[in-house]
Amino acid sequence: MLELSDIDVHYGKNQVLKRVGLRVNDGEVVALVGANAAGKTTTLRTIMGLKRSTSGAIVFDSQTINDATTAARVHHGIVLVPEGRQIFPKFSVAENLLMGAYHRGDRNRVDGDIDALFELFPRLRERRGQKAGSMSGGEQQMLAIARGLIAKPRCLLLDEPTLGLAPLIVQEIARIVRMLAGKGMAILLAEQNAAMALGVADRAYVLETGRVSLEGTGADLTRDEAVRRNYLGT
Repeated sequence: MLELSDIDVHYGKNQVLKRVGLRVNDGEVVALVGANAAGKTTTLRTIMGLKRSTSGAIVFDSQTINDATTAARVHHGIVLVPEGRQIFPKFSVAENLLMGAYHRGDRNRVDGDIDALFELFPRLRERRGQKAGSMSGGEQQMLAIARGLIAKPRCLLLDEPTLGLAPLIVQEIARIVRMLAGKGMAILLAEQNAAMALGVADRAYVLETGRVSLEGTGADLTRDEAVRRNYLGT
């Protein structure tokens, strides 16, 4: 579904990604694990076209998309749920979801899809008329994910979805990620919470100072001594 090959990215003279390569298949959860400033967010922004790569190739569904606009990538089926949620705080829950569907041509089906999302996120149904900025952090994160899903992605990029959230909410997000993958969605999950990420991932990449240092199944990396020492605290 999605493949990055030898991606380099610079901010001015500072190189932040160095020959990064990864792939995400249909129905697969792939984790991108690393410390703060390792390059995880830059990787996702580059996939979305929010940041241009200096070299390398981004291929989605067998098409090279390096020159595609961000809007075109969304139309192709790549959707980013950004770090920090970035919801519209003065809009209601329902209005935030409608904003997520802005590019869709089948507007007559949006209401039905919103109802389906309320089944997935029952708390949002209770809050549908409430201003998003007045909700808890966990509720706002659920809204951010739901807003991404209303765009009907084929590949969902999640940037630090559990940051600052209570353990019960983290577990719920992990459950939802696995459920979405079970329905065939490709998911790339960037996380500092390595325990959560590796626990939910089919495969994972460890990113260190802009370079992939390790890759393997989530289970294999969980057992890796360096990963356990540096990221799992065991």
